[in-house]
Amino acid sequence: MKLYLCLADVILGFRRFKVGFTVCNLALHFFLQSTYCNLLLAVYIFDAVAKMDVGSTSSLYPLHRSKTVHLVRHAQGVHNVIGDKDYKAYMSPDYFDAELTKLGWQQVENLRKHVHECGLAKRVDVVITSPLLRTMQTAVGVFGGEGYTDTVDALPLMLANVGKSGRSAISSLNSPPIVAVELCREHLGVHPCDRRRSVSEYQCLFPAIDFSLASAATDALIIESDEDVLWKANVRETKEELASRGKKFFNWLWTREEKEIAIVTHSGFLFHTLATFGNDCHPVVKKEINKHFANCELRSMVIVDKSMLGSDSSTTDYPGKIPPGPDIPSAAVDEKIANDEPVSGST
Repeated sequence: MKLYLCLADVILGFRRFKVGFTVCNLALHFFLQSTYCNLLLAVYIFDAVAKMDVGSTSSLYPLHRSKTVHLVRHAQGVHNVIGDKDYKAYMSPDYFDAELTKLGWQQVENLRKHVHECGLAKRVDVVITSPLLRTMQTAVGVFGGEGYTDTVDALPLMLANVGKSGRSAISSLNSPPIVAVELCREHLGVHPCDRRRSVSEYQCLFPAIDFSLASAATDALIIESDEDVLWKANVRETKEELASRGKKFFNWLWTREEKEIAIVTHSGFLFHTLATFGNDCHPVVKKEINKHFANCELRSMVIVDKSMLGSDSSTTDYPGKIPPGPDIPSAAVDEKIANDEPVSGST
């Protein structure tokens, strides 16, 4: 009897996740037809089925309570080359605020080509970047303008040869605004590659990047210190603390008016933050959300404001009844429906 109960639970478990629905129905049918299955077991199974949550596989939300986010991990940094082979190498001071490799810049060029070919470059309203050298190099390389010339009356996003890149200066013309925010930094502490330079030094290297929101030390996101006060030489941020900071970052996005946002950040930040999402999804969808990012990988996702964190109003909804007529007001119709009263003239 216990064996059949376990088999029944397996079949019902597949049905809960809506995996192979037809196959599970057939399996359940033949299972119930078994000569070993008695009436008690049939009652047990169908009672369990009746209690199952058979909610819709789709969710519906108002468009103005959603944003599209394009998540990008930075291109290959010098620390990645050695660190992927020997984790202890991340402790080396030689990789302080690691810059991109030559291969990393090739990855940037390929992603830049992709975002222009698919039209994403024109749709992004703002680029949010972690204020570390490798992420800012990736952000300006992918989403910045063309080559900078002194005759143009606009600050460059990046000066020439920043981080020994051998690259020409990058223009801010025809580029979305790029904003540095510390909430989306990599794991804080211990690893020199994850320590940033002073904001004043960055402002000289990346003149057109907005550093006014660089620090996440306060809820207002104002710069508390020119130096990196968040990085500690002997204390490494825990995975739980990083995930909590990541959730705070995603909540902060609702304070911005932009609807389509590119975010250039780090592998650890993305992995541990996204691991907190998708628990209400099919396991395959959750895995798609949570898997590790490769260098210079881009994934586009939609975030939904379920808790009224934002205050944006719809730009496409239309109230109707303009001009108004003699029919029943919508509020009165809703009240009658709620009270199970007959409604006329509302079809």
